[in-house]
Amino acid sequence: MVSGPASDTKHGTARVFLRAMRLPGLRRLLAVRLASQLTDGVFQAGLFGAILFNPERHADPLAIAGGLAVLLLPYSVIGPFAGALLDHWDRRAVLVVANTLRALLVGLVSVVIATGAPDTAVLISALIVTGASRFVASGMSAGLPHVAPREVIVAINAVFVTLGAGMLAVGAGIAAGLRLIFGSDNTGSATTELGAVVLALLAAAIARGFHPRQLGPDHADDPGSSVTHAVVVGLWHGLREVIHTPTVAAALSAIGMHRLVFGINTLTLLVFSRAISKGDGLEIIAAVGSATAAGALLAAITTPLAVERVGRRTTLMISLILGALIELCLLTYSLPVIYIAAVALGLVGQTVKLCGDVAMQCDIRDWVRGQVFSVQDATFNVAYVCAITVAALTVPGDGRTVLLPLVGTVLYLLGIVSVRMLHPAAVPVPPQLPATTG
Repeated sequence: MVSGPASDTKHGTARVFLRAMRLPGLRRLLAVRLASQLTDGVFQAGLFGAILFNPERHADPLAIAGGLAVLLLPYSVIGPFAGALLDHWDRRAVLVVANTLRALLVGLVSVVIATGAPDTAVLISALIVTGASRFVASGMSAGLPHVAPREVIVAINAVFVTLGAGMLAVGAGIAAGLRLIFGSDNTGSATTELGAVVLALLAAAIARGFHPRQLGPDHADDPGSSVTHAVVVGLWHGLREVIHTPTVAAALSAIGMHRLVFGINTLTLLVFSRAISKGDGLEIIAAVGSATAAGALLAAITTPLAVERVGRRTTLMISLILGALIELCLLTYSLPVIYIAAVALGLVGQTVKLCGDVAMQCDIRDWVRGQVFSVQDATFNVAYVCAITVAALTVPGDGRTVLLPLVGTVLYLLGIVSVRMLHPAAVPVPPQLPATTG
């Protein structure tokens, strides 16, 4: 943990953030995060367009679910094991190597798209890119406490995560612009993906500016063991830490429930937007995505204030209650209501994610933090893919279903119960981390 400008969130997230940004390590980590998220935005939007909105390809709901399963589930299985490497290797080196590898792999995906390979081949080639991206994201989250004062992690994390989400949206906008220039066919989609190569190399170059071990870990988990041993025990160590840390277990249960609902809503929206629009529904999807991003931006302001006033436990429960109520509003299948609901659900999702990140950054020991973040990634992805698959099997052709929004409401209510049962009313002071300089 660094020593630096301590402050309190009651003074305002923006003021806390600006004071903390005097620390050079924190500024550099923000730059790496923005470049990395921009890379993800260009790559993911380009891939999404290449598969779903490419006149040379066609995808039905089950194909979408299958594609996401291929893309997300394998890393979700190996992630908790690979996360052990974040607690064994220098995280600075991980950011440099993973971003460089990501640039090379995006180039490979571009070639596969250009050749007109089947969707499955495109998604499998994109799988390793996704793994590298999640490795980068987990490394940045695990390293944040080494460059940010403990007192301001809630506010800093809120700004970092929200700015990162904004960069995802900007990256998607860049991809959309490149598609307009180069076209939406295989060749145009492949060219669009090349933009992510440049951005990934930029992120790697920025990460090289950190000093060795500046992002931790200060002490490797089980330092006497080999890397192979660290990977093998990674899942067990991550799960054990979650089980023994009630605040993290509660946050992960809330994240899992929200991702289940988000998966259901995503697939339903894709089918519904196609059914009511003359084209592929891209305009509706883009509008909902923008509304969701607006809600996430709002969460950067409200979450630190809520945590300061009522604590993480109550903040999580209020967010899940709001989510349950909003899901019922989706039964109207009115576009204006859907847009408003998207803002609210963006707020809910980002609030839950921020509370989860803070729990892992403040309540988990540094030398196992990477493994716990990888468990979070697995929860994040598995819940999403499972929900999309179930929705694909049940959603009608016009996307109008009473069952799925009601299921979403029930899932949020279950999340409330789990948080109430698991999360202690008073959060104990976590173990102090070794001091480093920022």
